[in-house]
Amino acid sequence: MTGRATWWRALGPGVLFTGAAVGVSHLVQSTRAGAGYGLALLPFVLLALLMKYPAFRLGPHYSAATGHSLLEGYRKQGRWALVVYGLLTLGTMFTVQAAVTLVTAGLFSHLLGLRPAPVLYSALLLGLCAALLAVGRYRWLDRISKAVVVVLAVSTLLATALALPRLGPETLHFWPDFAHFQKTDAFFVVALVGWMPSAIDVSVWQSLWTLARARDSGHRPSVQESALDFHVGYVGTGILAFCFVILGAAVMHGQQPAASAGAFAAQFVDLYVETLGPAARPLIALSSFFVMFSTTLTVVDGFPRALSMLAARLRGPEGDGLAEQDLPAQRRTYWLGLVVLGVGSLLVLALLLTSLRAMVDLATTLSFLTAPLLSVLNHRAVFAVDLPAQDAPSESLRRASLLAILAQGAFALYYLALRFVF
Repeated sequence: MTGRATWWRALGPGVLFTGAAVGVSHLVQSTRAGAGYGLALLPFVLLALLMKYPAFRLGPHYSAATGHSLLEGYRKQGRWALVVYGLLTLGTMFTVQAAVTLVTAGLFSHLLGLRPAPVLYSALLLGLCAALLAVGRYRWLDRISKAVVVVLAVSTLLATALALPRLGPETLHFWPDFAHFQKTDAFFVVALVGWMPSAIDVSVWQSLWTLARARDSGHRPSVQESALDFHVGYVGTGILAFCFVILGAAVMHGQQPAASAGAFAAQFVDLYVETLGPAARPLIALSSFFVMFSTTLTVVDGFPRALSMLAARLRGPEGDGLAEQDLPAQRRTYWLGLVVLGVGSLLVLALLLTSLRAMVDLATTLSFLTAPLLSVLNHRAVFAVDLPAQDAPSESLRRASLLAILAQGAFALYYLALRFVF
């Protein structure tokens, strides 16, 4: 097989990770960071990428090395680990799906020039995602994500390059002025970091996507191929996060991001129009919608896929990871989980929606608080397994994972103390 074919075959779950990550965390939170703080929060973006790297890296590594899902690694720790993961998932999945779908609905209404109706448009989008997954399953998920991520990545890099000369002296500070830092500023940093580059839950999805990719292609990736795929997605996601902060600082600095999803969508498209010109508006509106739709699609698939595998692991150990996902009972659980996720997220939007910012900050903060626990489960799953020497994670990765868990736990405790004590 040629080098190019090996490269392309290796890509899959990492691109899906990019499709899941380059959504609310980038289009909304990173842009808000640049608009409100210039480049001062870039160190926190970098810190989040470093702190979460080990947990995300271990998910696909486990599946490539063992042929099993990361949830099998949880099961081997004891049923308590599966219960903890299940409770954390149930506690966050409705707000996560609601926030992602809300942003997508705003871009949808802006793209077509429709009157705002966020719950209705969200229901239509969720139905469309379910239909695509019913027809194409992993294959369509993979192809759609690859296409839209490439389009937005190229557009974003070009827009960022053109926006750099517009950065004013007031934005060129690479560290916050803590003398004037308020509680609200700290809470926003938490919301920014919570989904930067994404929620730790996605590490479990990556392991499941790795198995789905292997089942569809008939080839289980090696640890080296999995590492290549992961790093392409993770590094690309980090670069795009920096780009969105820069765009927000160059074009929106000093502006207050809109509270409604539709109005924010218009603001976001204007980021590109002001740098690339009015002729770019249709392309940017279309590509940004499809990027958020890709994120919505991956989240709609990710939670039910994880819940179906969770139910199977509560029943017993995992067999052949390439075939087990086709078991009828697991497919039924998948679709039941998808229906529950859709109904629950629409109820959150209908009953709790006050503003886009409030919805997004709630979802991202919950993910921030659950990150240390999920990182612990990932660490224990991988480093408790006696893998062959060629597949075993390095000692440096083990140390980085422990350090990241300590840092995540310390920041979570600081946030809780700031919120409820001081």
